[in-house]
Amino acid sequence: MAVLHAVANEPCGLAELCSRTGLPRATAHRLAVGLEVHRLLRRGSDGRWRPGAALAELAGGAVDPLLEAAAVVLPKLRDVTGESVQLYRRDGMQRICIATAEPPSGLRDTVPVGTAMPMTAGSGAKVLAAWADPATQRAVLAEAVFGERTLLEVTRRGWAQSVAERESGVASVSAPVRDAQGNVVAAISVSGPIDRMGRRPGARWAADLLAAAEALQNRL
Repeated sequence: MAVLHAVANEPCGLAELCSRTGLPRATAHRLAVGLEVHRLLRRGSDGRWRPGAALAELAGGAVDPLLEAAAVVLPKLRDVTGESVQLYRRDGMQRICIATAEPPSGLRDTVPVGTAMPMTAGSGAKVLAAWADPATQRAVLAEAVFGERTLLEVTRRGWAQSVAERESGVASVSAPVRDAQGNVVAAISVSGPIDRMGRRPGARWAADLLAAAEALQNRL
């Protein structure tokens, strides 16, 4: 795994591979050649190793239960609200959009899949911070536009809202998504123009959002 990670973002030769992994030269060479035989790595004409085709083949067969559930639940919530719907996972001090459902037309808050956003603003950030471990929560609060009292309120009522907090003119409401053990694994959000969402988007959409979050948990 160390060898695969070492070449994931930038091709490297043997000397670079040893430097990045800390492995002895003979060990690094043996592992890289073995991975090359199995097509997990490939060596270019420059003699440097790169990710191999077999990695993509393996990734294509991978199944993410949360994404499978999102493919069913998010479009239904979009149809109910008429607004953009997103699903976020926390990755360190960022939240990553992993799934979306967009209305077919009109002014909307489009967040492409793969977009990384800070954990310091927005309803999705509040939800993920509210149920994060204490160390992560302290790190987020040190730079966030919201405070500890806001997170306590989020955990009390079970959802969060924001108005022009992440982006001017945009409002959103978010709720936690839990796995079968009850752990918060993601945040589901509805976002759109303030003119449509209003300045209290939670009052309008929290019930439908919580129902969607429960539907995701049931599928997990």
